[in-house]
Amino acid sequence: MGKVTVVSWPNDANLAIAMAEIADTPVEWPALGRVELGPVRLIVVPDEVTFSRMSRGQVPQWGVGLAFPGSGTIVLRADDVAIRSTLQHELAHIALHAAVDVRVPLWFDEGYAAWAAGEFGRLENWGLNLAVIRGRVPTLGELDAALRGSSHTAASAYALAMSAVVELAHRNPSRTLAPLLQRLRAGTGFEAAVIATTGFPLDRFDTMWRASVKRRYGWLTWLAAGGMWLVLGGVVVVAHWYRRRRDLPRRVALDQGWEVADDWRLEEGSGIAPADTVPGEGHSPETDQDQLV
Repeated sequence: MGKVTVVSWPNDANLAIAMAEIADTPVEWPALGRVELGPVRLIVVPDEVTFSRMSRGQVPQWGVGLAFPGSGTIVLRADDVAIRSTLQHELAHIALHAAVDVRVPLWFDEGYAAWAAGEFGRLENWGLNLAVIRGRVPTLGELDAALRGSSHTAASAYALAMSAVVELAHRNPSRTLAPLLQRLRAGTGFEAAVIATTGFPLDRFDTMWRASVKRRYGWLTWLAAGGMWLVLGGVVVVAHWYRRRRDLPRRVALDQGWEVADDWRLEEGSGIAPADTVPGEGHSPETDQDQLV
């Protein structure tokens, strides 16, 4: 169909065709506009094992999508619950590389793909806030390794990469990424394009971006995003534990000295109460039985 060739396992044929239709639909990419992607080969594999084999082990186990911009190939996992979003992300990689011939850093490549695919939920993820709260923000160079780390590390790294791309846009007077991408499309090197469109060398921009991340995703933002409820829940648990520990000696003291005689029992149907109990006025065994039931 169109310029998209689709390959899938028989059980995933309908899903693969639906994905091919999406891939064949023209898209206005942010700050790039319409981009001629060229022929696209879409491969939909059934599971993690097949995906790992197709990627030759070059993608972490948590990966659900893979793009080879040079050949226009995209590999997707059919068991990915967010497969449509993953497809847009991988298509954005192909669109960026089809429009820009110069080499760009991995953090920019992944950050642009997340931004172009509309993955703004990454910036609201608690994991980003916790990563900032628990330690220092990685440099842009360190992000490249983090993007290929564990699933927990990568989740924060993708969000940080996306925030860096957004910061590049905000540092330009137009408040868009278009001037930077225009220079890249014209063949300007990445760092030179950053200087020309933001006024800052890449290392200076790196420092400013990390300071911005700390301001935006610190304690206050985490608490406002829902972390307060987590804190309150922890306080309740600790308070309950402390009270039980404080009351333990009293409970032990109350349990001491209690003995129950072996013959303290009520014969079924006798209607006779224990000798040391005095029924109140209007009180009857039948009433007791109704209350117990």
